[in-house]
Amino acid sequence: MYSSVTLRDFINENKPLILDGGLATQLEAQGFELGGDPLWSARLLHTNPEAIKDVHYRFLLSGSDVITTATYQASVKGFVQHLGVTCERARELLMSGVHLAKDALQKFISENKTVQTHGLVAGSIGPYGAFLHDGSEYTGDYAKEMSVEHLKSWHCPQLECLNAAGADIIAFETIPSVKEAEAVVQLLREFPNTKAWLSFSCKDEKCISDGSLFSDAVQVALKCPQLVAVGVNCCSPDLVEPVLDSAKTLLNPDLSFVAYPNSGEEWNTQKGWLAQAKKTGSLSQFCESWMKHGAAFIGGCCRIGPMQIEELRHVLK
Repeated sequence: MYSSVTLRDFINENKPLILDGGLATQLEAQGFELGGDPLWSARLLHTNPEAIKDVHYRFLLSGSDVITTATYQASVKGFVQHLGVTCERARELLMSGVHLAKDALQKFISENKTVQTHGLVAGSIGPYGAFLHDGSEYTGDYAKEMSVEHLKSWHCPQLECLNAAGADIIAFETIPSVKEAEAVVQLLREFPNTKAWLSFSCKDEKCISDGSLFSDAVQVALKCPQLVAVGVNCCSPDLVEPVLDSAKTLLNPDLSFVAYPNSGEEWNTQKGWLAQAKKTGSLSQFCESWMKHGAAFIGGCCRIGPMQIEELRHVLK
């Protein structure tokens, strides 16, 4: 498991860990049609696991220190519902996400002995809204009708499986509400040896998607010493700095920021990705500023491919 001591060492050396980019984006670039699928890239854990392994390998070649499993939109209930498999098989599929990433990492290390990588596997857990497949991970509306206990129960099977498979760190991603963050923090306490990061979707320069202040969301993260980082993902790159700036005074030596925005385009449930109304900068243009604001994990999300990660590594390393 990843340790906060190791994380502090990286911060002191001004060497952030570089995450990967959009796994589904690269799969689509290779010809897979994922749009409209309620399982998104997680379906390929069942139908084409080698394709997922290949994308992990490409991101490692581009310079990623951390590769994220293809389990963002995966859940035991979702696999049972959309694949018609048993609960046991659904759990095996979730665990296979970690195994594929570790296989890709081992292949990369054995074939690129002169290349240094920290080689961490992050087990991705998306919000409840990802299971709903209606874009609500960018609003958090569902949390209004759900209790913290219900959300906690929802996330538990996914965390159990990724932990059992040996993920180095858990990535709770695109969380839209403080209530769901509270559920995650409570759940982590039941897995005391697990380290994680908590990343929110945001609506503007100060607020996460449900309208709560990002600084309030960070206060929730501070309750959990198992969290090594808190931050944002799948927002426009030009939103990252002001969001982080709104809460940077809350960081401590054991908690840093994680930042991995998308390309700046907007997702529409009916039409897919829409070109951005205004030109946004690239990750490599912003990344040094994010690092100065306390980001120790930096990468990309949707619409970010290996080329952009390679540019990012060139700047940061």
